[in-house]
Amino acid sequence: MTEITVVSGLPRSGTSMMMAMLAAAGRELLVDDRRTADEDNPRGYYEYEKVKRLQKDSSWLAEAQGRVVKIVSPLLPFLPAGQGYRIVFMERRLEEILASQHRMLARSGKPAAADDGRMLAFYASHLEKIDGWLAGRPDINLCRISFNRLFSDDAKSELDRLVAFFGQQLDPVRLRAVIDAKLYRNRR
Repeated sequence: MTEITVVSGLPRSGTSMMMAMLAAAGRELLVDDRRTADEDNPRGYYEYEKVKRLQKDSSWLAEAQGRVVKIVSPLLPFLPAGQGYRIVFMERRLEEILASQHRMLARSGKPAAADDGRMLAFYASHLEKIDGWLAGRPDINLCRISFNRLFSDDAKSELDRLVAFFGQQLDPVRLRAVIDAKLYRNRR
């Protein structure tokens, strides 16, 4: 059984950028391009519609073997055991995630789900639960990547860790070329 590579994290944590980075470095993606690029993700979302039904149907995972698929962190616990997974987990300052979500919701005319304090507490609790879940899965090989450090003087060390995680199979120059400071708009 061939390993499945998953890019994960909270929504608005840099998962689309990581998908673009891995594609630029030569990894094959599992995407359907149903959700098109827009002002919030000008380079696209890199999603696969069937992922949203993972809780009820995981049969499509066979299509992901040997490829990279984006699965947001709330869906990770529905990954069936027995399959090898390589997960690149994107981390970003929670305040920046909230700011990005607020802008996205405002552009679509939707109200924010809850006040920032409650959302920060919810996200922190969710990430703690996901950490526990990840630690209990021997079929998962995990690499955490900081979205914030990719845009800092420490970007090289993040890219080096990513390259090492994939066994030197990624070109760091191509990875780095995808990181565009103009797209880091919700800084705190």
